[in-house]
Amino acid sequence: MAMTITDECTACGLCLPECPTDSITEGDIYIISAETCNECEDQDDGPHCVEVCPVDCIEKAG
Repeated sequence: MAMTITDECTACGLCLPECPTDSITEGDIYIISAETCNECEDQDDGPHCVEVCPVDCIEKAG
């Protein structure tokens, strides 16, 4: 599984440096690569991108 960023993304950039797998890339909105995102499963605090997102637009891909 991977995280995904919804259309509500404001491209603020706060999630970019938080991703330990460098899975987030810039665009009109930011995009998370499903090939490299592991939902921070090896991190104690879970997905770091979710924690820092000010508009709560990052969720688990369905």
